[in-house]
Amino acid sequence: MHPIVERVTREIADRSRDLRTDYESRMALAAEQGPRRHRLACSNLAHGMAACRSLDKQLMENDTQANIAIVSSYNDMLSAHEPFRAFPNIIKEAVRDAGAIAQFAGGVPAMCDGVTQGEAGMELSLFSRDVIAMSTAVALSHDMFDATLCLGVCDKIVPGLLMGALSFGHLPTIFVPAGPMISGLPNDEKRRVRMDFAEGKIGRKELLAAESAAYHGPGTCTFYGTANSNQMLMEIMGLHLPGASFVNPYTGMRDALTKAAARRALELTELQGDYTPLYQIVTAETVVNGIVGLLATGGSTNHTIHIIAIARAAGLIVTWDDMSALSSVVPSLTRIYPNGSADVNGFQAAGGMSFLMSTLLDADLLHEDVDTVVGHGLSRYTEEPQLDEDGLIEWKEGPGRSLDPTILRPATEPFAPTGGLKLLKGNVGRAVIKTSAVAPEHRMVEAPAILFDDQKELQKAFERGELERDFVAVVRFQGPRANGMPELHKLTPTLSILQKRGFAVALVTDGRMSGASGKVPAAIHITPECAAGGPLARVRNGDMIRVDGNTGVVEALVEQAEWDTRDVAIQPTRNDQNGCGRELFAGFRRMATGAEQGATVALA
Repeated sequence: MHPIVERVTREIADRSRDLRTDYESRMALAAEQGPRRHRLACSNLAHGMAACRSLDKQLMENDTQANIAIVSSYNDMLSAHEPFRAFPNIIKEAVRDAGAIAQFAGGVPAMCDGVTQGEAGMELSLFSRDVIAMSTAVALSHDMFDATLCLGVCDKIVPGLLMGALSFGHLPTIFVPAGPMISGLPNDEKRRVRMDFAEGKIGRKELLAAESAAYHGPGTCTFYGTANSNQMLMEIMGLHLPGASFVNPYTGMRDALTKAAARRALELTELQGDYTPLYQIVTAETVVNGIVGLLATGGSTNHTIHIIAIARAAGLIVTWDDMSALSSVVPSLTRIYPNGSADVNGFQAAGGMSFLMSTLLDADLLHEDVDTVVGHGLSRYTEEPQLDEDGLIEWKEGPGRSLDPTILRPATEPFAPTGGLKLLKGNVGRAVIKTSAVAPEHRMVEAPAILFDDQKELQKAFERGELERDFVAVVRFQGPRANGMPELHKLTPTLSILQKRGFAVALVTDGRMSGASGKVPAAIHITPECAAGGPLARVRNGDMIRVDGNTGVVEALVEQAEWDTRDVAIQPTRNDQNGCGRELFAGFRRMATGAEQGATVALA
């Protein structure tokens, strides 16, 4: 094992010892007690199986067969979740063929950041993760189940499902993805059209035509944002079946993988003898494996928040220092948009997860000695699923090499020697920056600050022609307590245009950027946030700001004596925190922890 990976893992385990011990004790007690359906009063049990068919009722009454909970993010408005419509029946049929039972335990909300970018609904986005966690717990609270199948894909859904499932961590749990849509308009072309629209060169009709050619069918978006980072994360943490992440929906392989997940969930139950509860899989080693995968693939910056919250739900304390230390030794192995031109279908064709995990294991950057949903040892995930002549899956060794080194490379020949993430520190707070998509010549910017308290103010200033110069955009009061920490992805085309025109520009904010953060250096997730009195609120217009993704610095170049005497700006009174459901989340805004603590209310 690489000494830095080993050290970070040990430090996480050491600082988490008391919290983790308490969590494991609670899960072990729940496992010992077993599902409550065995002890329910007759009226309670009758309610729980009233809608079941007769044979299922008989199986549930005699306690001889497992009952599998299905928790799903299905809706038919959003492309990533629409394929889940058919999954419950596929699962139930596979389970019934094995003589057991599956019940649809509950649904969780699934919103799309692509729809809400720049809109009021985006202020619900991050908090929806904790709502999903709570909804998962509600679905499982009937305590009728022996295992869980979590059906989820996108940005907040998978982290929320996992956080909720970890509260029932004594149950074996498998994550079942829907897969990416087939490739549409190339990502570079999509980016060009967006920039043309931002510059006024084309109209809304042309823009909509391009966006509809990019997002055109069922499945996840094909760029490597948070949704596809989720799929990588679940596989490298051993919570998917091997090779399940990036198989397109509505294919024979996709359906076969769903059936296989249902059968495997049965095998993992205590009734079948290969009992492997979720809490036994999600350990310090597994979480570190997830971080390594995120770094090696240049994954979403949103996971600098989500991984911390997931770990906390498992009794583990992870920090940005851990992620930065790992980034210093984990090489960058992929070029997937926005870090390259290829999409996730290209990544899958180049060797996908099986080769990625193989080369990381060979480089001693992953913990192999871990439990997974397919047994002990991560090396099983170097295998790929193949269909036999009967339509059943056989797992066979993957290609063992990259089939396209312009997209995916071995750890011995990386695109860059370090990961695409860095911790920034300075007198304005702590932040993260995703450098993998930023050209080396743009990774250090030193320029005057221009303050904005809303992303729309920046866009209006651009339209007025006021930003044709070097500057650092300081977008304040965008953290969890201020307004729910919306993504500021709408700023990407604007700042990219200015960078393309030759200006030195950067972004500093206590808000989030998209999982598809672009080519402009962005110091994001500044903590403590401005609404909590964080020092970023001391910055004034014209202050020189240094953002240095090479040395890990974000600071205001202000004399210390003056800095210490400055008042902290107060968040402007907003009249628009009602509407679009935002009034329902006022309590969440008051309670939310900081970004480095997972920006969570469920675990506050």
